[in-house]
Amino acid sequence: MASLNFACVLFLCMIAIVPIAQATITCTQVSNNVLQCVTYLRGTGASPPPANCCQGVKNLNGMAKTTPDRQSACNCLKTAASEISGLNPTLVANLPKNCGVNIPYKISTSTDCSKVK
Repeated sequence: MASLNFACVLFLCMIAIVPIAQATITCTQVSNNVLQCVTYLRGTGASPPPANCCQGVKNLNGMAKTTPDRQSACNCLKTAASEISGLNPTLVANLPKNCGVNIPYKISTSTDCSKVK
């Protein structure tokens, strides 16, 4: 009986010690990093994205290291894409690629961010 009690206590301690993965990236950080892209994303795509826009995209990609961070960034981008009027959906979806960044999801109002890994 004592060994069963010890095993239960050990298990509970292990649960308490294991950190729960939570996103550390905020929508403010996401917005601040892609704010310089809005004018480009409202355009026709005749020219490449501005350097400061791409730097923000690269910074954001570097910040989103964990699955919760990537899902949070995805949700923030999805919300921003739906709230900012006049965005060209094709330019929005292709922004990471046009900035030389590979992300594991499409930026779109229809993206299911819960499936982002």
